[in-house]
Amino acid sequence: MRVQLDNAGGLRHLVTLDGLGRDTLTAILDRAEGYRRLPGQPAYEGRELAGVTVANLFFEPSTRTRASFDLAARRLGAHTLNLDVNSSSRVKGETMLDTIYTLEAMNVDVFVIRDSEPGMPEFLIDHVAPHVSVVSAGEAHLSHPTQGLLDALTIRIHKRRFAGLKVAIVGDIKHSRVARSTAQALRTLGTADLRVVAPPALLPEEHELPGTQRFTRIEDGIAGADVVMMLRIQKERMAKSADLDDAAYYREYGLDRQRLAHAAPDVLVMHPGPMNRGVEIASEVADGPHSVIREQVNNGVAVRMAVLASIAATLTRHRRPL
Repeated sequence: MRVQLDNAGGLRHLVTLDGLGRDTLTAILDRAEGYRRLPGQPAYEGRELAGVTVANLFFEPSTRTRASFDLAARRLGAHTLNLDVNSSSRVKGETMLDTIYTLEAMNVDVFVIRDSEPGMPEFLIDHVAPHVSVVSAGEAHLSHPTQGLLDALTIRIHKRRFAGLKVAIVGDIKHSRVARSTAQALRTLGTADLRVVAPPALLPEEHELPGTQRFTRIEDGIAGADVVMMLRIQKERMAKSADLDDAAYYREYGLDRQRLAHAAPDVLVMHPGPMNRGVEIASEVADGPHSVIREQVNNGVAVRMAVLASIAATLTRHRRPL
């Protein structure tokens, strides 16, 4: 999707990883490593977004993504505005586009948007002013680009490579925007052995995740894997399959210490959160020596800082002079 880059190749919008090249993704990851700070270290304080206003518009529940975008913008010196559906005029019937136009008139430069309607971020790209950028914080079940990037960063920090890795994503693949974006990022960066593991009812159509191997037995799917990413199982999804209550799912697909032994000895265990402990993952694994789940959260702030800083650098070429 070339519309995400400006004519000079700078990042203008980010609504999907599909169509972005390896050089673009690598540049964002490189920048994110520079922003990364471990818990207990002083947070980065910069001015890359000085004079920029970032509006976080979340029309679906979020803790990690919303908090990390807010922190990312503030740590780069931006003005921030946070809205959710309960404090927005959309509950009164206002269209998303009118909401955007209203906030544009208040000099908002970057819109970070999570919405359940497929196609909304791309629709907004076609309608915002030339000096305004759109960043997706999660689009329906289709994409979650910054999650894909932070997953890739977490893997790169520990493995220092993408080629030759075996990566398994386990859970509700069919309804997961995380699975789609993480798979896109890893394919672009050079990971060829990508596996998705789920009950048959929770696997997507063959064409939806090209380049992945499909498994319905977790032991087969994670065999020899260098990375195992578990996905949250939503109770409303499981209700559609009579044989998949919490206990049945954990019995067949839950990642415990015994199942993890099928993976590589130095396997990374990942999860985008929130976790259902005792449903998709055992606490002994989530909190165990292979887990990098909390690191993913930390890396999310760094990645979102890198995305916003990249966009801010591009915006300087499009802003109106005083």
